[in-house]
Amino acid sequence: QVQLAESGGGSVQAGGSLRLSCAASGYGYSTICLGWFRQAPGKEREGVAGFYTGGGSTYYTDSVKGRFTISQDNAKNTLYLQMNSLKPEDTAVYYCAAGDTYCSGTYWPPEADFEDWGQGTQVTVSS
Repeated sequence: QVQLAESGGGSVQAGGSLRLSCAASGYGYSTICLGWFRQAPGKEREGVAGFYTGGGSTYYTDSVKGRFTISQDNAKNTLYLQMNSLKPEDTAVYYCAAGDTYCSGTYWPPEADFEDWGQGTQVTVSS
């Protein structure tokens, strides 16, 4: 089982930046899909960004391409989501997640394939 804990959320004005962190442990040498989801009020949870730890391209949902960057610090077992040029529509609870499944830049698995989730961190962008 993978343990995940997010931090770094907060409130920012439109055009600003935030960096989310997710401390991950427990997946050892298993190859999994690691990524970020978000859920805005009244909307379904959606995949934002992620990658397969076994290699390959990175997935970004269309609305964040060019603004968000996902990265990983293996030494710290930490996943990051750098969010720039934030918009009010980016307001949501952001979750990091891990799944024993494949993902790529052109394939994002269904939410049900992600077994492990963090507790979520709120991001609020004001206009």
